[in-house]
Amino acid sequence: MEQKHPPAAATMKDVAENAGVSTATVSRALMSPEKVSAATRQKVEQAVVAVGYSPHAITRNARRGESRTILVIVPDICDPFFSEIIRGIEVTAAGEGYLVLIGDCAHQNQQETTFLNLMLTRQIDGMVLLGSQLPFDASVEEQRNLPPMVMANEFAPEMSLPTVHIDNLTAAFEAVNHLWELGHRRIACVAGPEAMPLCHYRLQGYVQALRRHGMTVDPRYIVRGDFTFEAGAAALKQLMLLPQPPQALFCHSDIMALGAMAQAKTLGLRIPQDLSLVGFDDIELSRYSDPQLTTVAQPRYAIGREAMLLLLEQLQGRRVSNGSRLLDSELKVRGSTTRATARGK
Repeated sequence: MEQKHPPAAATMKDVAENAGVSTATVSRALMSPEKVSAATRQKVEQAVVAVGYSPHAITRNARRGESRTILVIVPDICDPFFSEIIRGIEVTAAGEGYLVLIGDCAHQNQQETTFLNLMLTRQIDGMVLLGSQLPFDASVEEQRNLPPMVMANEFAPEMSLPTVHIDNLTAAFEAVNHLWELGHRRIACVAGPEAMPLCHYRLQGYVQALRRHGMTVDPRYIVRGDFTFEAGAAALKQLMLLPQPPQALFCHSDIMALGAMAQAKTLGLRIPQDLSLVGFDDIELSRYSDPQLTTVAQPRYAIGREAMLLLLEQLQGRRVSNGSRLLDSELKVRGSTTRATARGK
């Protein structure tokens, strides 16, 4: 006997097409029916029944007024940096009786419609964004219907959201200044993606530290990576081909620093005698490398906790102002940095 597969769940787009209206109109008709005409509301309601669009979830949520569910959008669930931030969010949310759903932006193309539907139909009460962009395209009208949002880790002032993060520029400045104080002069930078605001601030910290000491910034000493182990390895390989290769390296993430460390050993370089390395984030792996990695420690658990507390304030009806909430970072000096040798200066 041929096995029958259940039909795919209907989406808001299906309702909109059936009713001959936009998804924004569907959202208003379902969540704020007083904002649409009786004729439009009737068309949407008939379309919901016709396509079988989540009627039970909508009714249930409308009846209780909330879902007790939070959506956390993660740029890449495979990146160990985010684990402690998520734990801070989850522990804080659980204390108030909220469930946390995790959405992975690394698979954004497949999940975009799902994320938008969850928000517009109020199947979630709020969202914590760990990147600098919404994981879906939403019109101005649709954005007005979105539940409360908070940003953590990143800072994107154009989004006008309450935000919890560290001062990335100052933290990067201090990391590079540490290398300078050790006597290093040829200091390179493995930067993260140009589109990410925090990478812009970290690169500015690197540039300002060099300029503070009267050094010219050599663009050949700046290589972009994508926060992966492979990117760090490839960056160091490229840098060591320069006529005057660097004697110290500042990386925008621990993962890229660990990749550079592995590549250095492959090239026969000793860490830190031949190359001093500084990472960023203080992920757990940084304490188990050989040598242990000097890095900028972010209070990742606290970032998650404070972001969730801000979201809870909004959910409880309190007004939360937009803008930055800065938490302290700390440079953890370990075995991957040392004083420059006479021949390396």
